[in-house]
Amino acid sequence: MLILPFLLGMAASRALFLHIPLFICWLLIYLFIFQLLQGVRTRRFDRILKPLQVYGLLLLPFIIYLVVVEPRLLWFALLALPLFAVNLYYARTKNERALLNDISGILLFCLMLFPVFYIGGGTNWETAAELFILAFLYFAGTALYVKTIIREKNNPQYYYASVIYHCLFLLTGILIFPSLVFPLLILLARAAGLPRTKITAKRTGMLEIVFSVMLYISVIVLYF
Repeated sequence: MLILPFLLGMAASRALFLHIPLFICWLLIYLFIFQLLQGVRTRRFDRILKPLQVYGLLLLPFIIYLVVVEPRLLWFALLALPLFAVNLYYARTKNERALLNDISGILLFCLMLFPVFYIGGGTNWETAAELFILAFLYFAGTALYVKTIIREKNNPQYYYASVIYHCLFLLTGILIFPSLVFPLLILLARAAGLPRTKITAKRTGMLEIVFSVMLYISVIVLYF
């Protein structure tokens, strides 16, 4: 989720030098927020104060540089604040594994596609919107599918919800990005077949890297 929307935003525009400090900034923001949410959840800020200080000090010059070079990036940051507030709420209530919290986090990560697209001088915002929808639907389906293997593996309702979701994802793909029907069929087969095997959580995570790469290559080869 950290990398794929970023790469899709670059694919829809142009890869420029400014994307390098933007990605470093994005990575440091992720690391900073991860520690912050851990502190909110545990109420033990003394344990995460040092990494917060380190990531914050590393992050500050990149934020200043990007805001000076591209002040409009602040508007994209403002869009992310309500979603971050949702994550803070679920961390505070120690319910971070709630599906709504997952969806909020996915939206937050996928929104990164737009500033990357803007930085790259992209002009076709319709294409950027379609890729945002694709990334969001993919990761939302992945969140549901992973639950059928780990925490909800004995819950048939989650399994059927995941399969139905991926069927709807496929139908949406036929309407919005018909060139990507084949990889979406593979994702449907993944959701329907793998939970019925004895696949481990570790192998599931490793395979998700493969599926993400497959989707990215499919966009580059088939979509554009």
